[in-house]
Amino acid sequence: MSDRLPTRLWVDALVRRVSVGGASAFIMQSGDSERGDVMVKVARLDGTAALFVPSPLSFEVKTFDWLPKAGEWAKEFDVDEIVTRRKSYDPDVWVVEIEDRDGRNFLTEPVNYE
Repeated sequence: MSDRLPTRLWVDALVRRVSVGGASAFIMQSGDSERGDVMVKVARLDGTAALFVPSPLSFEVKTFDWLPKAGEWAKEFDVDEIVTRRKSYDPDVWVVEIEDRDGRNFLTEPVNYE
């Protein structure tokens, strides 16, 4: 049995966390429920967006470090092109879009369990 958290469970938790934080999250593409990679697009609703993918080292040290892609904030169209390119050759990838005017990604913040 794998000690890795199933991707479906992780994505569902992210969507719930975003909702609790007052933003919106949408699963734009569902990938492999157990092992699919995840791309997180954050749209600020002003025509700019950022794209986050797991660090290549994150699974070796069992943490989720995120590396921004497409620059700090890029034109949303450019970010969408990167996502489309990845989806064309990786049917197992998950794509989650977060819409938040403040640009929060909800990936690295501490979560209180109280």
